[in-house]
Parts: sequence; C-alpha cells; structure tokens
Amino acid sequence: MKITIQDQQRGAELMQTLIQKAWDSAAFKDQLIKNPVGAIEQVTGKELTLRDNKKIVVEDQTNDSVIYFNIPAKMNLDELELTEEQLELVAGGVSPAVVGFGVAIAVCWAVSHL
Repeated sequence: MKITIQDQQRGAELMQTLIQKAWDSAAFKDQLIKNPVGAIEQVTGKELTLRDNKKIVVEDQTNDSVIYFNIPAKMNLDELELTEEQLELVAGGVSPAVVGFGVAIAVCWAVSHL
C-alpha cells in the first residue's frame, strides 16, 4: 500500500477531528472508546472495513495524573512500500522512524478512502 503526503494529511485531519469531538462531547468519547468503528463511521459517513482481523483500540488518556506509554507494533521496513515523495525524504536524510509515522497513519488513510 502506498501512502501519499495527501493521505497522511487527510489521516491527520481525521485524527484531529475525532480527538476534538471526544474532548467536546463526553458521549462521543464514550462511543469512540466502546465502538471505535461505529464512531468513525458516524463522523466520516462512510463504512469502515478493517482487513486481516485488525481492530481499533481507543484509550482515554485525558487523565493528567497518569503518564501513558504506548509500545507500537514493530515495523518490517523490508515490506514497506514508499511513494516517490517519501523516497525523496528518506534520500534527503529523513529517518525511517519519520517514514514509519506515515505508516501509522494507514488506519486513517483507510478510513479517508472509503
């Protein structure tokens, strides 16, 4: 799957929208935690189908007395397909970790392309 800069931007915008709605509405935050797919479908107006038995886990991290630490899945960079734009960034000195951020946006990309 190739992820473009525009895909990353749309994914980031969706994430910002979901976070803002969760901050603004306790009911939406509760729905997002209990049924993330349904909440995302409600916001986007599009059906979300997750492949390979994937699931979305939403954790309420608004308690400022707790420090949250997320261990992301280990990436297999050998199987990563980069766009020409991303290849240029890597060639220009951007680390694979930054490119990995683009891969992390994949869920949002999938939602934004439904």
